[in-house]
Amino acid sequence: MIRLALRDWDFITPLLLGDLVSDRFELKIERLAALPEDFASDPRFDASEISFSRYTTGRARGETGVVGIPNFIMRGFRHRCVVTAADSKLTRFDELRGKRIGIAGWQDSGNTWTRAAMAEGGLGIEDAYWAVSRLAADHPITDRVGRYARPGRIEALPGQPPLLDLLAAGEIDAVLMPFMPKGFFSKGSRFRALLPDVRGAERDYFGKVGYVPGMHIIGLKPELAAREPWLAQALSDLLDESQRIWLEKRRRYADTTPWLIDELVRSGHDLPESWNESGLAANRTMITAFIEQLRIQQLADTDLTPETLFPVASALEGANR
Repeated sequence: MIRLALRDWDFITPLLLGDLVSDRFELKIERLAALPEDFASDPRFDASEISFSRYTTGRARGETGVVGIPNFIMRGFRHRCVVTAADSKLTRFDELRGKRIGIAGWQDSGNTWTRAAMAEGGLGIEDAYWAVSRLAADHPITDRVGRYARPGRIEALPGQPPLLDLLAAGEIDAVLMPFMPKGFFSKGSRFRALLPDVRGAERDYFGKVGYVPGMHIIGLKPELAAREPWLAQALSDLLDESQRIWLEKRRRYADTTPWLIDELVRSGHDLPESWNESGLAANRTMITAFIEQLRIQQLADTDLTPETLFPVASALEGANR
């Protein structure tokens, strides 16, 4: 039996309900609000959803306690994740020059991609002041900046006041959000996306780079990957099939949310069917770009390549040539 830790993604529903099962192994999924802090040493799980950034920076430091699978269980565009107050006059990334930006985790994969998008829009790290704290009062107090703190540029706020409260009070100008804040989807929300047309910006971004950024991947314990070399691909394929089944069901039963069918049509027209494909070959350009961002943003000094980052997938790719 393989014990897999995942966030509560909708597309794992076919696996949870037993509509989809593997004929090669038994899978037990544990749904978690917060992923294991240190999966490599966590005895509860054989596999887990893990941070792409933490995996990559760990590999750059020579860590080998996790074997990564290039199945990007969480990916998404990041332009929409820069949030400001509803009454703010800011509408472009470069208008944040000299402003204070809240961020809840400096090395997080999503925030790394967001800073890359902001840099493309004219705002580099050195152009703003970065306030590091928790997003809301019910979030834990923990080290969110670590070795990357720089006085006067990237600083942890004393006592970690909630960033959304500071934004509402006008004490900071924007916040990088992993998920939209409470009330964001309601009429009269205190917050809005900074860019007026995030969809247009993200569509243009995809047209330029050709990928949707990946934030989380699947990690395996190395002893399991060595003992069962077929398992990494089999697990990845099973998760992909669950996503395929769930997308078919959403397209059939879209009436659960008004206008969801319109969004599914637009997404199907704006993105190729392969946008969420797993594997090294399909994601090599995106993985290379992320490694480069780690260098540019001084998160890791590394000569990693997609092949050295994902050695099991690379070996499988070579064997199939």
